[in-house]
Amino acid sequence: MQRARIQSFFDPATFTVTHVVSDPATHRAAIIDSVLDYDPKSGRASHASSDAVVAHVRQAGLTVDWLLETHAHADHLSAAPYLKQQLGGRIGIGAHIRQVQGVFKAVFNAKDMNTDGTEFDHLFENGEHFRIGGLDATVMHTPGHTPACLTYVVGEDAFVGDTLFMPDYGTARCDFPGGDAATLFRSIRKVLALPPETRLHLCHDYPPEGRAPAWETTVAEQRSSNIHVHDGVTEAEFVAMRSARDRTLAMPTLILPSIQVNGRAGNLPPAEDNGVRYLKIPLDLL
Repeated sequence: MQRARIQSFFDPATFTVTHVVSDPATHRAAIIDSVLDYDPKSGRASHASSDAVVAHVRQAGLTVDWLLETHAHADHLSAAPYLKQQLGGRIGIGAHIRQVQGVFKAVFNAKDMNTDGTEFDHLFENGEHFRIGGLDATVMHTPGHTPACLTYVVGEDAFVGDTLFMPDYGTARCDFPGGDAATLFRSIRKVLALPPETRLHLCHDYPPEGRAPAWETTVAEQRSSNIHVHDGVTEAEFVAMRSARDRTLAMPTLILPSIQVNGRAGNLPPAEDNGVRYLKIPLDLL
């Protein structure tokens, strides 16, 4: 069985990794977890990160079938609509995005936001199969960080979103609405039940001083040395650790703009009667 070809792009501003996954035989591709550049000081969006992905896709002669999100990110804005405009493809996310939309539609009083996922082109169910050219891809629902988190398994490669980080950093926080540490532990055990040689491709890396950013590990490495969930850690131990750690964490810098955009499948809020789009900041609510 032919392996996927993977080209990854690291965005140092948000510590996010975008993966271009392609079938070497057919040159069909999927783009996973894209980044729209956003300056919170000026409120200005730009496309340098996504343009690097566009240039790679065109240079490699790829045809994009899918623009995949592992979840509705709280730390960066998705560039999926821009990439769809430039390259084509369908925007996909987990079916549980409806639950996330319901929460944040109320938080932002976003009357235009649906709660049925129709902003996205496709909602994936757990266990669903789809194709990237000749490659078979399987969807694994891995909630805990958020209710809608997915892992995409493509042959010997799995794209885990924020569920796991590099072994020296550990695991995702669980204190966002709908997050749950016990649920995350069970999701991680599902991922770590994949064959030991399975390559795990991460959505983020926050490297300690002295280590360059990295975003690829394996099931075997995680099981042996992940500081939070290596083999032998019990669910109760993990929940106690994760809950205590989450109480010390600040909110992500871009959570308020990110959720408003990503809940709309990466689309910006509609323009108001003066032709300007606005992002909201709810006061004394969160």
